[in-house]
Amino acid sequence: MNGPLKDVRVLDMTGALSGPVATQILGDMGADIIKIEPPEGDSIRDLGPSRHGGMAAMFLHTNRSKRSVVLDLKAEAGRQAFMRLAAQVDVVVCNTRPKAMARLGLAYEHVAAVNPRIVYVNIVGYGQGGPCSDKPAYDDLIQAAAGIASLHAPQDPPRYAPVAFADRVSGLFAANAVLGALYHRAITGEGQHIEVPMFESIASLVLADHMGGLTFEPPIGPPVFERYASIRRPFPTRDGSLCMMVLTDRQWRAFFAAVGRGEVMDDPRFSRMAARTGNLDALYAIVGEILAARGTDEWVDLLEAADIPVTRIESIESLLGHAHLRATGFFETADHPTEGRIRSMVRTSTWSATQPAPTRPAPRLGEHSREVLLEAGYAQEEVDAMFAAGAARGCEA
Repeated sequence: MNGPLKDVRVLDMTGALSGPVATQILGDMGADIIKIEPPEGDSIRDLGPSRHGGMAAMFLHTNRSKRSVVLDLKAEAGRQAFMRLAAQVDVVVCNTRPKAMARLGLAYEHVAAVNPRIVYVNIVGYGQGGPCSDKPAYDDLIQAAAGIASLHAPQDPPRYAPVAFADRVSGLFAANAVLGALYHRAITGEGQHIEVPMFESIASLVLADHMGGLTFEPPIGPPVFERYASIRRPFPTRDGSLCMMVLTDRQWRAFFAAVGRGEVMDDPRFSRMAARTGNLDALYAIVGEILAARGTDEWVDLLEAADIPVTRIESIESLLGHAHLRATGFFETADHPTEGRIRSMVRTSTWSATQPAPTRPAPRLGEHSREVLLEAGYAQEEVDAMFAAGAARGCEA
């Protein structure tokens, strides 16, 4: 492992998506991720297509670069094993509700008592100082609560983004928090407890775009940036649709010159960005009428030649063959020990010295239980006893 976190050990007490996204990022950076799972396994092990039970596509894409250990934390021996591991690692990441971890005796204060340098990150639904702190949090719920579902054109019904936006972004926030806390510890020697609330995290992104006039006190206008909320959509063409992003005065002049309608920019409603912002409906009606007259390929060629930001709308299938993604090494196809040939996305940044990369394929449930417990200092007979009592499990059991 040559990644930037190659000497960091992480106890991953997470399931579903937000936590596993965070710990996979850390694992790809070289950290040793010890994923603690209940006897039934992570809840997304069977979410989506699979060749074998417990190894579905969603799990494979969010749990590489990890080792799986099954511990029954309802059993005293399982809790003792967790604490022994926690005493030896650098980071604990958890997305179990804090009150549940406290009841188990595995909360931050318990871990810090045996490992004062621990970086302990809780991904929670809502910040623990508010009235919603005990509410359940899933991606759909957070998208609704944080205002994403309400941002749509007047004629459209509310809907969620068709990706697990709240889960995945919260995972990015959590991974970022771990990196900052490790840097702080490297300077001061101090560990700390960090709470990453999904609701506040996503609300901050939504409001940064849509606070609008309510940014000012007293308000100087309404909220919601209408281009994003109701106008921002692909333009229909004669045979399909395309995405065109024109923003600056120069780009708009170049666009209307390229399509033979340069006079549009003489209209004071459209000549400057401040004026256009209040007249987007009228502007986009003109653009829509122009683009509907020709086919997508014809427009892409013409607009690219005029240096106008434009792209075709890709499908999931077409992304797999995208020339740019293939050329940059975005996809990797490798043989999984049990699941056969697997395609994955392995590269989103390029580092000159410590390139992150997957360190191991997504694990089977409990694949590394014995290995990790022995590394933690348990004797072989102690491990055998834990397996016999059901406090620990391996994929061979």
